[in-house]
Amino acid sequence: MNDRIRAPQVRLVGADGQQIGIVSIQDALQRAQDLDLDLVEVAPQANPPVCRIMDYGKFKYERDVRQKEARKKQSRTGLKEIKFRPKIDPHDYATKKGHVTRFLQAGNKVKVTIMFRGREMAHTDLGRRILDRLVSDLGELVVVEAMPKQEGRNMIMVISPNRRHLDGLAKQRAQEAKAVGTAVASEEG
Repeated sequence: MNDRIRAPQVRLVGADGQQIGIVSIQDALQRAQDLDLDLVEVAPQANPPVCRIMDYGKFKYERDVRQKEARKKQSRTGLKEIKFRPKIDPHDYATKKGHVTRFLQAGNKVKVTIMFRGREMAHTDLGRRILDRLVSDLGELVVVEAMPKQEGRNMIMVISPNRRHLDGLAKQRAQEAKAVGTAVASEEG
């Protein structure tokens, strides 16, 4: 940047993005100073190096804003865990199924654990039935990522949200919101 550029000649690009051509470093620095801007080396490996006249502070700020936006848009898929027992009450099952649905709609994977105690270990088929029932109840919302497997006293299954189904729900909600907005606007008018 500016006085740190060591090449005797540079290929200069103006502040508006227009090619100026190959000029001496003194001439390029003078043009940047006349516009009260900085001379920034954008391609040092080129022959001659490519320099651009720009406001370096503004450039750094905009780059940081773009990086921050990119980090926001990255999807962070968490892994949530929910635990069931083989002899779960129907109401408790419905409540926990609601939690699983909420986790999936938020875009998280869910680790479903069936915990066996004592003599329940002889009836692992009850746990398998609960997992199968959960998957069938959730239907298109879920994709089974790891089939149920026994690990010690627990039976574990990992499920993840079905992206296509979630995208469809989002579109449907957007259309409903738009319809409600137009209905409210027509009532006011």
